[in-house]
Amino acid sequence: MGNDGTPIVEIRNIYKSYRRGSEVLPVLGDISFDIQEGEFLALMGPSGSGKTTLLNLLAGIDKADSGSIKVGGVEITGLNETELATWRGSHVGFIFQFYNLIPVLTARENVELPLVLTGLSGRERREHAETALRMVGLEDRMKHYPGQLSGGQQQRVSIARAIVTDPTILVADEPTGDLDRVSAGDILKLMERLVHEIGKTVIMVTHDPRAAATADLIRHLEKGLMNDDAGP
Repeated sequence: MGNDGTPIVEIRNIYKSYRRGSEVLPVLGDISFDIQEGEFLALMGPSGSGKTTLLNLLAGIDKADSGSIKVGGVEITGLNETELATWRGSHVGFIFQFYNLIPVLTARENVELPLVLTGLSGRERREHAETALRMVGLEDRMKHYPGQLSGGQQQRVSIARAIVTDPTILVADEPTGDLDRVSAGDILKLMERLVHEIGKTVIMVTHDPRAAATADLIRHLEKGLMNDDAGP
């Protein structure tokens, strides 16, 4: 929870639809729930249930038709595109299924990227990136390029990149979807550590029950509606 006891994320009566020609396709219908600071939440549901859309709304990548989303006390549904981009850069860390690393940059340079637009000096950016890589256990791989790293190591680099700005929330879309079982287990343990040792708030979309089982809380989406059973 925030310092005053309020949840870190407050979602109220969110509706979202997409237009396909003259057709309106409802994706999310009247979604309301809270996420506490330092919580590891898994969003589950079949393909097309709206879970990635919901994650994108929480991350400020997409906008709801109506309703309210507050993250760290900021009403992000009221921000314009420029304000949202600035807000995302400071407050959201992204972890993707396919890592999204730049192949011509070293691990350290990839992790430094989110800091380029900050007021930090080159030396400070480098120090922040090295600290983040140490936190994910890759201090000996800082000068390696993505092509020289395993899938699990590349995902660790992407997690270091996600945490380097000390964001309010981490959003992870199928973070273990492209990994073998052992590497997936290592990544989930790392995410658990970020939550329980450092107090990060993680929102993870997954279709894998094993991955979801590591979360503190599981919420199920079905055809754009949230199942009230929030237990694991």
